[in-house]
Amino acid sequence: MKKEQLTIVKVGGAVVEDEAQLTHLLSDFAAIEGRKVLVHGGGRKATKMAERLGIETHMVGGRRITDAAMLEVVTMVYGGLVNKNLVARLQANGVNALGLTGADADIIRSHRRPPRMVDGATVDYGFVGDVDRADGEALSRLIEAGIVPVVAPLTHDGQGHILNTNADTMASETAKALAYHYDVTLIFAFEKKGVLSNPDDDNSVIAVITPELFDRYKADGTITGGMLPKIENALSAVEAGVERVIITLSTAIDGRHGTVISR
Repeated sequence: MKKEQLTIVKVGGAVVEDEAQLTHLLSDFAAIEGRKVLVHGGGRKATKMAERLGIETHMVGGRRITDAAMLEVVTMVYGGLVNKNLVARLQANGVNALGLTGADADIIRSHRRPPRMVDGATVDYGFVGDVDRADGEALSRLIEAGIVPVVAPLTHDGQGHILNTNADTMASETAKALAYHYDVTLIFAFEKKGVLSNPDDDNSVIAVITPELFDRYKADGTITGGMLPKIENALSAVEAGVERVIITLSTAIDGRHGTVISR
């Protein structure tokens, strides 16, 4: 039986911070026909809020260390400030949106990440969650009721604890869970036109990345830093049955631009 189309858009914190980019993206998202889901980040807002509250931010390898104080900040910012502002603005664009964390309706459950070695040192990330499962059935019931989920990068462990979870991972796991029910297109929308072969040339977009090409680009240093986990999440999604994954500019989420991640 032919599956219905579903578009999942993940928008990063840099876009959330930029009013012009965000306005454009939300208008384009509202114009996407059919079933859709929005997953968002918000790390820059969390860092600014922590600074206002006198809470120091610690990052290791681009990942936020989430102690008890920082967990309160990210819960407020991601699950409250960012999520509800996005929901309200989507409602103004005619989208019947509903803001969710992973704890709501038990849609995404995770476990606390154990300490791990990074550059020869043991790092305890604190209250950071690695996803165990996403409930595609629960999400699909909301979607079929005409509701557009807006998912914040927070999960829970089933033991009463909220956990800070990478937004790209949230998008990938949500896409994988919904791929059983829909023909899913996952779009990672950020501030560049796609994955660049030359970071100083915004037009040097790599058209297609396969697992083999990714290994090559990683080995020769073409792809580094925060782009590595983004592509790893994208490859994980296509390997799990997501039909299309595209990394593209936030103002180009029509599926015709950017870098396509392929099997």
